Amino acid sequence: MIHKIEDFKNAWMYESSCTRKLMNALTDKSLGQKITNDHRDLGRIAWHITQTIPEMCDRTGLNVVGPEQTASVPASAEAIKKAYDIAASSLLEQITKSWNDDTLLIEDDMYGEKWKRGATLSALINHEIHHRGQMTVLMRQAGLAVPGVYGPSKEEWTQIGMNAPAI
Repeated sequence: MIHKIEDFKNAWMYESSCTRKLMNALTDKSLGQKITNDHRDLGRIAWHITQTIPEMCDRTGLNVVGPEQTASVPASAEAIKKAYDIAASSLLEQITKSWNDDTLLIEDDMYGEKWKRGATLSALINHEIHHRGQMTVLMRQAGLAVPGVYGPSKEEWTQIGMNAPAI
């Protein structure tokens, strides 16, 4: 659970920058990549991450700018990236101007349960991390270079003058 606004701001700036790295690597062609026919494609997952920011935060009373839940997945990777940038930046702006450390203890109805706002922010970050992992698998299947997030990706080891770990 997030206990301090400053801690959230630092975590969100880092994690949203990691998500932006993945979004920047997407191509229009890659958006249709699926692991199987009955699962979300890469574009749907990227869009879901983007839509979840305003959706979850709306439940806490924040007015985060972002796509509606009913909005269709754009056919353009650039459109998804721009929408993500707007939502991620809007969240940081709204938290900074509207909340303080005490606000994080307020409980809101979240999917039939009561969550403290600090827990909601933690869940939002974890949700994004979870779906980024799914994205990287689909990105590899689509033939995209995957940017490193918590360390170098397979493609990045040589760029830092090291051998990639053995497979």
